[in-house]
Amino acid sequence: MNKVEAEFGNLVKAFRKRHMGKGPREIRTTFCKHWAICEMEGNLSPVEKFIASAADGKQALRSARTEMVKEMYRLHRPVEMEELLGANFVDLFVDIDLDKDIGMSIFVFDEDIEKKFST
Repeated sequence: MNKVEAEFGNLVKAFRKRHMGKGPREIRTTFCKHWAICEMEGNLSPVEKFIASAADGKQALRSARTEMVKEMYRLHRPVEMEELLGANFVDLFVDIDLDKDIGMSIFVFDEDIEKKFST
C-alpha cells in the first residue's frame, strides 16, 4: 500500500466514524484503474454483533451496512477523498460478511487513480 492509498484509507475511516459513529478497526486500500478498493475488518459495534446473532436481525443489519452506507455517500459527497485524488467520486459498491466482520467497499472515480499514483 503506498502513501496515498494509506491516506485514502484514513479518510474512509474518518468519514464512517463521522457519519456512522464507528469506523473499521483495520483498513487496506488498493488502487486499481478507476477504483479505490478498501478491505475493512472490525466494522461492527458490539450492538451490531448482538443484532447479527439473530436470523432476522442479520438481514436488517446487512441492508443497513450496504444500502445505507451507499446512500450516506450520495448525501455527503466525499470531498476530502476527491481533493486527495484530484478526481471526482462517481459510485460506490459495498458488501459485508457479518459472520467474519469483514467488509469491502469499491469507490469509483472518473480518472485512472492507479496510473496517477503508481510508485
